[in-house]
Amino acid sequence: MAATKPIAPAEPAKCPTCKGTGEVSRTVHVGRKRRPVGRQTGICLTCLGSGEATD
Repeated sequence: MAATKPIAPAEPAKCPTCKGTGEVSRTVHVGRKRRPVGRQTGICLTCLGSGEATD
C-alpha cells in the first residue's frame, strides 16, 4: 500500500477592498476649500484587518 501525502489546507480568499493587506488609505482634506494634503492609513472595515474575505 502506498503512503498518501498530507493535503495542505487551502488559503482563504483575499479581501477585495484591501487586497489582502488589512489596511486601506484615505485622502486627508483640510481647510474651507477641502484641499487634499496627504493620505492616512487605517484598518480595512470590510475584513477588520485580517485580510481574508468575508462571506
